[in-house]
Amino acid sequence: MSAQDEQCPAAPLEPAASSSDDGMTWWYRWLCRIAGVIGGLACAFAGLWNCVTINPLNIAAGAWMMLNAFVLFLCEAPFCCQFIEFANAVAGRADRLRPWHRAAFYCGMAVVPVLLSLTLTTLLGNAIAFRTGVLYGLAALGKR
Repeated sequence: MSAQDEQCPAAPLEPAASSSDDGMTWWYRWLCRIAGVIGGLACAFAGLWNCVTINPLNIAAGAWMMLNAFVLFLCEAPFCCQFIEFANAVAGRADRLRPWHRAAFYCGMAVVPVLLSLTLTTLLGNAIAFRTGVLYGLAALGKR
């Protein structure tokens, strides 16, 4: 040991927060992914329920909600879409997006069905998908 090593002990190495430089910890990344999958399930069931009507705006909102569920599954859980050959490419590209891009995309997609048909089904079905966007938005703010 040199004299310099005795004076300044080495600082403990901190584990990397994530493989990318977005500043999200592993547990927060998993929280966002789980919220995305649950949001996709909620959108799919509420969208299907919304399509069982004769009102064309409810049908359009339900179709948009099912599209939103598909996108959430494709981006957050590509293993659920193994039968689609481009799923891993889309998921890889979505992982490279910054958190605020994902936040804007998820929140924007969750607002459209509510604007089409303001019902309890569309509000509750899109609430968790919107919450996923909010979680990514909070990750974009970083530690303050």
